[in-house]
Amino acid sequence: MGTVNRSGVRKTNDSARVIFYTSVGLLFGFFIGVSLQAAFLTKVRFSLPSFDVYFPDMRRTTNTNKSLEDEGSEGVPKIYVPTNPSGAETLPPGIVVPQTDLYMRRLWGEPSEDLKIKPKYLVTFTVGINQKKNIDAAVKKFSEDFTILLFHYDGRTSEWDEFEWSKRAIHVSAKRQAKWWYAKRFLHPDVVSAYDYIFIWDEDLGVEHFNAEKYIELVKKYGLEISQPGLEPNNGLTWEMTKRRGDREVHKDTEEKPGWCSDPHLPPCAAFVEIMAPVFSREAWRCVWHMIQNDLVHGWGLDFALRRCVEPAHEKIGVVDSQWIVHQVIPSLGSQGESENGKSPWESVRSRCKNEWAEFQSRILGADKAYLAKRGRG
Repeated sequence: MGTVNRSGVRKTNDSARVIFYTSVGLLFGFFIGVSLQAAFLTKVRFSLPSFDVYFPDMRRTTNTNKSLEDEGSEGVPKIYVPTNPSGAETLPPGIVVPQTDLYMRRLWGEPSEDLKIKPKYLVTFTVGINQKKNIDAAVKKFSEDFTILLFHYDGRTSEWDEFEWSKRAIHVSAKRQAKWWYAKRFLHPDVVSAYDYIFIWDEDLGVEHFNAEKYIELVKKYGLEISQPGLEPNNGLTWEMTKRRGDREVHKDTEEKPGWCSDPHLPPCAAFVEIMAPVFSREAWRCVWHMIQNDLVHGWGLDFALRRCVEPAHEKIGVVDSQWIVHQVIPSLGSQGESENGKSPWESVRSRCKNEWAEFQSRILGADKAYLAKRGRG
């Protein structure tokens, strides 16, 4: 019996030992399996090249084709670029387009294929339908290197379509407005920055002796930032400075009546052109545009102040003699006025021109005084 009892205890202990080791082995195998699975899945996830993979602790994805807007309101970083144009500081610089142009584009096709040629110069005329033939003759003096822009003060635009060039021109219509009203509103420097030179001309100019390409050559040759063609001496002259001289290509100064010029380098003896047919470089126009007053629409007095926009003015403002024009002195804009205080429409317009000249002089003098006073020199 004793032997039986001893062998029974031994058998019970062996069974318990087997159960214990088996359990430990199962647990160990379970943990090993879980660890290997996690490591394998992590390796697989990181090896995927460009698919969106979700990780709870990461906000961004590996897809580089998405913009910041795809990240949601919380994912967009704050942008502030102080060197961007005013108002655009919160945009990334690569999307900012601070300037525009007047190039005509198609409504179809690839944008990159829209323009067969990019004109380098801009010519504007302020026109009424009565001067249609005169403008037709003038426009034909300018090649495809010039964008043509017509400002219509009488509102009649469709009647110009009889001319083939008119179909390619830009037409802006606002009734009873003057040239400098249009210039201030439609020729902002950031709109016309694509052009090397800007012609801002009246409608009553004879151009029989004018060649636009040769004019540009001379302007570049003599370094003129502000210029005009010489005027035929026998037609509509006001100032000696703008009178054509037959013995030279360009002149930059003149002699006026005694007492008219306090300094030979100042207007009207130098640094001076008239406002009927001025031509501005891109850089000069950026300055001149800022000097044009919103309410002084005729521009009288502006010609005496143009010198403030180039330096030295007596060298960079001049008259091109060998490419000259005739001022026909047709007061067509006067017909757009109204009778006032017993004056005819033309007289009313003329009266305002003179008043604007006095007002402009007053404003510029006041601005000078204010600036000098701020600098402690007033």
